[in-house]
Amino acid sequence: MTRIAFIAATTEVAQTARDRLAAMYGDAAPQEAEFIVVLGGDGVMLETQHRFLGRNAQIYGMNRGSVGFLMNDYREEDLPARLAAAQGSALHPLRMRAHSHDGKTHATLAINEVSLLRQTRQAAKLRIIVDGKERLPELICDGILVSTPAGSTAYNLSAHGPIVPLDANLLPLTPISAFRPRRWRGALLPSAAKVVFEVLEAEKRPVSATADYTEVRDVRRVEVREDRSITMTMLFDPDHNLSERIIKEQFTV
Repeated sequence: MTRIAFIAATTEVAQTARDRLAAMYGDAAPQEAEFIVVLGGDGVMLETQHRFLGRNAQIYGMNRGSVGFLMNDYREEDLPARLAAAQGSALHPLRMRAHSHDGKTHATLAINEVSLLRQTRQAAKLRIIVDGKERLPELICDGILVSTPAGSTAYNLSAHGPIVPLDANLLPLTPISAFRPRRWRGALLPSAAKVVFEVLEAEKRPVSATADYTEVRDVRRVEVREDRSITMTMLFDPDHNLSERIIKEQFTV
């Protein structure tokens, strides 16, 4: 018998699905399971990935939420066979080091993106350094983000950033409502790049930094790079894998 652990969002539809599947297939403890099945939307999938970072857990999602870009279709029948046939997508998170005004350093990981956002009515003013070289001395904007390829279809896409295939080894750098320079639309960086954001006029123009759902307020300097020492595996049905979804999304009108 395949040992499966079920993790569900708090919504009624996700909890009902969990109860039905647990009754059909049993419900192992996550640390003893061969597979972890997540029921809900992309939010609960990200939370589960964060929870099991570094453990190389085999995580398979089924959509019981809204968008569900990171989820497979929900079907109750033949779940062990679907899990056995699923294909893995290997992902690497971003590591953020945010230095706040009180002198503290906050380190955390992001699976989708690291974003900097203005905290008040004043636009943010940022200096951008890539691999030790100043690339933009001053960007006035609502914010900016660095995305993973998997996250390029999320907030990055909403901010008009490019969608990046999983195997492209690129990180989108995308401004959010840039005011000056108005025509700058961002950049595609090598996955090994180290990006540094320095907050200019920080007292007048306070900025927060967020790695997925972990926020640090009043930052002065933020460093972002991909952490290849950590690999996450998400499982997808063969006919609907993540690479295919990312390519397909680029032709959606």
